[in-house]
Amino acid sequence: MEAKELKEQFIKLYGQGEVRTFQSPGRVNLIGEHIDYNGGFVFPCALDFGTFACVRKRDDNKVKLVSTNFELKVEVDLNSIEFKVEDDWANYPKGVIKIMQQDGYKVGGMDIIISGNIPNGAGLSSSASLELLIGVIVNDIFNEGKIDRVELVKIGQRAENSFVGVNCGIMDQFAVGMGKKNKAILLDCSTIKYKYAEVNLGDNCLVIMNTNKRRALNESKYNERRAECEEALSIIRKSRDIETLCDLTSEEFNVVEETISKINVRNRAKHAVYENERVKKAFDCLNSGELKQFGRLLVESHNSLRDLYEVTGIELDTIVEEAIKAKGCIGARMTGAGFGGCAIAVVNKNEVDSFISSVKKGYLEKIGYAPDFYLSGIGEGTQEII
Repeated sequence: MEAKELKEQFIKLYGQGEVRTFQSPGRVNLIGEHIDYNGGFVFPCALDFGTFACVRKRDDNKVKLVSTNFELKVEVDLNSIEFKVEDDWANYPKGVIKIMQQDGYKVGGMDIIISGNIPNGAGLSSSASLELLIGVIVNDIFNEGKIDRVELVKIGQRAENSFVGVNCGIMDQFAVGMGKKNKAILLDCSTIKYKYAEVNLGDNCLVIMNTNKRRALNESKYNERRAECEEALSIIRKSRDIETLCDLTSEEFNVVEETISKINVRNRAKHAVYENERVKKAFDCLNSGELKQFGRLLVESHNSLRDLYEVTGIELDTIVEEAIKAKGCIGARMTGAGFGGCAIAVVNKNEVDSFISSVKKGYLEKIGYAPDFYLSGIGEGTQEII
């Protein structure tokens, strides 16, 4: 739903008066998966589609939340915000508001209508998009825009960790909040230092491939993988003075890996260390225009996530295999937490139609239902729009 249409819906629902409109993107991680919580580098970018909101101040302490994507409507009293399972998607806005209150920022009553075009459960970070959307709204409407953007990113992450109960790293919120048009962000998750890379894919474009296997992060093995990485780290720390797994180079890891007796724990750590090195190489490849090597790194990343981290599954593996076989594709990999959701491919612009047709056919034959495809540019971070 476009902003103009959403504003009309808002007025029907809440009546005439001043309406402010905000937009928050989805995100995709080009490379660097499951290492944001291991102190590594990630390389995400904001998409050019996401979540819109229309909002108006109220004179009381109520926040009314309505979404065009769900039937559920939620009304919250600012004096008593609690997590409720039955409030479903509304727990993300509630969490951000509660954390902002706890941090001493001004928050007041609001009427809000939200509409997103990020496929729910696809792993393109609809939750982070919603969190930053609410954070920027509260910042702009009640705090004169004075809250630092990185602080808003951290608030979004804390809301997901402590209020919703998903132990995510900071990458999703950072990509959504700090995104810039046609740029990807090389983010050091241990220091929160970052730099931008121009994403010039030449004759190629980014194709997002949705397996249509819904991924629910807090129901997945995400927390189990984190625990395995923490176990590996505690073992390695007995012989190495490191803060995170990604403090190690691959050579250093090769020396200590035999001290980790459990194969699954060793594999998780190996993925984190080697993936971190792939991210740094990918950043250099994009900056120097070495797109074929960039594509090869994407494939290596997927193979590691499949074999060492074990977070892919038949749907993601099939869609990536079909993509790599298709004409015009220089590389593909799963993106996001895995266990379903999306993969990305870099595809020659002239071959996109035949690429989509070929991948869809192969996937449908093996999995039994069709995937969806999105062609996305790289967009701006969360902002108010006129």
